[in-house]
Order: sequence, then C-alpha cells, then structure tokens
Amino acid sequence: MSLAVQIRQHGGPEELQIVDVPVGEPGPGEIRIRHHAIGLNFIDVYHRTGLYPLNMPASIGMEAAGVVEAVGEGVTHLAPGDRAAYASNPPGSYCEARVMPAKTVCKLPDAISFETGAAMMLKGLTAQYLLKKTLPVEGLQPGDFVLFHAAAGGVGLIACQWAKALGLQLIGTAGSDAKCQLALANGAAHAINYSREDFAARVKEITGGKGVKVVYDSVGKDTWDKSLDCLRPFGLMASFGNASGPVPAFAPGQLGPKGSLYLTRQTLFTHISTRESTQAMADDLFAVVASGQVKIHIDQRYPLADVQQAHRDLEARKTTGCTILTL
Repeated sequence: MSLAVQIRQHGGPEELQIVDVPVGEPGPGEIRIRHHAIGLNFIDVYHRTGLYPLNMPASIGMEAAGVVEAVGEGVTHLAPGDRAAYASNPPGSYCEARVMPAKTVCKLPDAISFETGAAMMLKGLTAQYLLKKTLPVEGLQPGDFVLFHAAAGGVGLIACQWAKALGLQLIGTAGSDAKCQLALANGAAHAINYSREDFAARVKEITGGKGVKVVYDSVGKDTWDKSLDCLRPFGLMASFGNASGPVPAFAPGQLGPKGSLYLTRQTLFTHISTRESTQAMADDLFAVVASGQVKIHIDQRYPLADVQQAHRDLEARKTTGCTILTL
C-alpha cells in the first residue's frame, strides 16, 4: 500500500485527498519506484481544476525522484536499486510509491540529490525544449533578445540561467520588484514588473524598437496580446501554459500585419514521447546542472499532508523557483 493524493471531482485545493492505494507489481515496460521527493507544477493545478480534464477518481502529479524497487519485462535502462527521476504521464506522482511506465524515467546522477531531481525534471526539461528546440525561423544566436514571462517561477529561473549560458539576452517579466530582482540575480539581462509597467513598451525600448525573436509564454490570457506586439518580423510566439487562463480564440490574420509572425503551442509530453528523446534531453539537463551553470532553486517545501496549502500558495503566486512535496 502507498499513501497517495487523489481527487474525486474537479475543483479547488480542498478536493485533494490523501488515501491508501495498492501499488502492485510492474508489468511489461513498467517500473515500481519509491519516492523520496515530489515536484509541484502548474499543470497539477490544471488537472485538479479540470482545465486539463482527468477521468475520476484521478491521481495528481507529474514529476518525482526516488529509488527503483522493481522492473517489468523489457525494461533494460533501469534496475532495482537505481536512483531515478522523471517527468511523466500518466499523472500520479503525489504518492509514496507507484507503478508507472519506464519510458520517461531516467537514472539520476549521484551528484544530483533526490530533492533537486524531483524539482527539476518537468521544469528543466521544459526549459531545455524551449531554448534548444522551440526556435524562431531565423534561429537564436548569442546576443539575441528573447522575452520570457513568469521569469521568477520554476521554469523561468532555470531558463534565465540557461539562456545566459547560451549567450542570449533574456528579458524576464514578473509580478513584483522582488521577483524581478530574483530573475536578474539568475541571469536575466533585463526584468520588467508587468504589474506596474507596460511590458510591450519596455521591450521595444530595451531592443531599440526592433522587438524580440521569440516570446516564451506560460501565462496565457493576460499577456497574449501585448506579447505579439513584442515580436520582431518573422518572430515566434511560443505558448506553453495558461497560468492566467486559456487564450481566447483569435484570427490568424492578425499575425500578418504584425510582421508575418509564427505561432506554436508546445507541450513537454510531445518532446519526451520516446525513450531516446527523453534521455537526450535529460542528459543535456543533467550536464548543465552538474556544471553549475544552472542551479535549481527549491524555495518551498511542504509535507505531502499539506498538499492543499501548497496548491493554494502556487495559485496565489506566492511561490518562487521550485516547490517540492516531502515524504
């Protein structure tokens, strides 16, 4: 048996209930893993509220780190006793132990702690595919400007550091002066407090009127229209989240007069759909973290029993960096 967080209907944090569930043995292509730490992400809120609907009763959580207890038939990249970490479908990481697909579970290097592993997989792999694979048609070269919303969040702080390592000039936005200072301290070239500044006007000022090659936007509805105005001709609008709510329908014809813009809606789970791509991305992430170029900031820790409060704080934007649930 394992303690696990489940919901029986979509709704607020009060729907998160801790229950006992049977774990069982792994089948073909599966592993059983016992968690040491669990990552908290905004996609967990989307699952809880029903923005991304789940079948009920539903387990919650997309990333964790721990020790492999058993492997099923056909699993060759992991063995019992291995330290491991993952970001993975199906949801269900908010638990002590689980049986799950092995495909997106990676060995965790000894130099990286369980807490760091749990905090960085979903957010770090997201930063990896954004900065390395979600690129404008003209590519990104050292010195280029990019705009990154929610720059003081878990993905944002990793992206600030990684962008600096790549020689990019990342312009970060955040909702307070303190969060802007945090982004700057982690490698952002510029930071804009969008609660009191027009970020589109500031971006044009910073870039000498040219705009940025790409906007990375996990905020959604509240930043959408002005983000399009920040792009230079042939720029890329890369949407990868909806923290303020989904973007309303819009006419693609708007993209032409604004500079023949490109638009994409990305999701991590397309990028980690194969064992090979998952491992390649994870290796890149492990290397940049082990080198010290990217540090994983775990700014909040909650016992699993306090999962409701963790969700309240995340939705209220009271968190910075990464948040983990402890066991």
